[in-house]
Amino acid sequence: MSTPVNLTHLAADLALDQNKVTPGLLGFVVFAALGIATWFLLKSMNSRFKKIDFVEEPETPKE
Repeated sequence: MSTPVNLTHLAADLALDQNKVTPGLLGFVVFAALGIATWFLLKSMNSRFKKIDFVEEPETPKE
């Protein structure tokens, strides 16, 4: 019919070796792409802020 499953044995089989788990090349590429995208966004934002010509009008006194 059905065989009983030993959960502790199953968990031990699924356990990962912490010395072998690394982010690898894909993790580095994603991290680098996020960093480069952030740099371009900040550069674009700074150039747009420099184009803003804002003159604040003095506040009128309220009675």
